[in-house]
Amino acid sequence: MSHLSDEKIVQLEKTANDIRQSIIEMLVEAGSGHTAGPLGMADIFTLFYFHILKHDPKNPSWEERDRLVLSNGHICPVLYASMAHSGYFPLEELKTLRKFGTRLQGHPHREYLPYVETSSGPLGLGLSQAAGMALADRMDKKDKDRFIYCFMSDGELDEGNSWEAIMFAGKNKLRNLIVVVDRNNIQIDGFTEDTMPLEPLAEKWRAFNWHVIEVGGHDFRALNEAVEEAQAVYEKPTVIISHNIPGKGVKEFERDYKWHGYDPNSGKSKEDYAMALNELRTLGGKIKSEHQ
Repeated sequence: MSHLSDEKIVQLEKTANDIRQSIIEMLVEAGSGHTAGPLGMADIFTLFYFHILKHDPKNPSWEERDRLVLSNGHICPVLYASMAHSGYFPLEELKTLRKFGTRLQGHPHREYLPYVETSSGPLGLGLSQAAGMALADRMDKKDKDRFIYCFMSDGELDEGNSWEAIMFAGKNKLRNLIVVVDRNNIQIDGFTEDTMPLEPLAEKWRAFNWHVIEVGGHDFRALNEAVEEAQAVYEKPTVIISHNIPGKGVKEFERDYKWHGYDPNSGKSKEDYAMALNELRTLGGKIKSEHQ
């Protein structure tokens, strides 16, 4: 993984904005879907797909690729948009999100879209799958050749299965496993700390023998340094608790838990989505003009 130059950060900012616009366009076309999570994770997905991951969009089944497991499958619009923008399939296909017969299901389905590592939907399962991959790589003596990344939501830490996986990975010291928790503090019923308090979250992971890093989720340089630190830890797995703003990029959506899974089918929300797209396009223009 190479150093992030100022020029590369500007490029990543532009790409993240393009991905956010694609997310809005996809949701408008679909008439349903999740908004806040995909927008909030767009910077992280951009950093991974365009800088961190060892992968090849022209050869998606490349055996030596890093594995990226998306546990909270409901934020798949950001996964699909990141994959399309990095060359896995045409951008035009994004408009088929949630439509009958599409490869882009409302939750990822690996038999429909073989470029994704796992099918996901039921929350709490992704980390168990990723831990299994990490253990298999150790058994095959490949744990020094690549990393297994697992993206998960903070809300799914309400699930007991998540903590079984956390205990398993900590006990087995799976150093090739790196988890990124989308700590955006919201879930469909409200704020996480009102629904089922998670704090002190970092201390809980440490208690299960994990290396813990906390970082702001919209600072490319800080995020990159967090992943570099995680890759350098050899005695235990690492979790990066990323403090993200849900709905990032659209002021009307930011930090409002109602946009977790807001259905854009009503007339008012269609107006909201038009506003969102205009706001992101304006921001994209500013990024471009400021760095020309």
